[in-house]
Amino acid sequence: MSENLGNQDLSASWDALDAKIDQLIERNHALAKENEALRRQQRKWSTERADLIRRNELAKSGLEAMIARLKSLAGD
Repeated sequence: MSENLGNQDLSASWDALDAKIDQLIERNHALAKENEALRRQQRKWSTERADLIRRNELAKSGLEAMIARLKSLAGD
């Protein structure tokens, strides 16, 4: 009889361990999906940042050219 109780305890322990492993696998999958979403978002922001830097440089060049023209007009 006590051997049967020991087997039941062992079986319950294995079931609990199996459930924990399943939870860890599910959590791992969820984290992998979240990680991929964050990587996509990071790539998007990096691309957007590069575009903003490029547009800022274009605006800066335009302003510098405009200032140079104004200076040349003022010098005449």
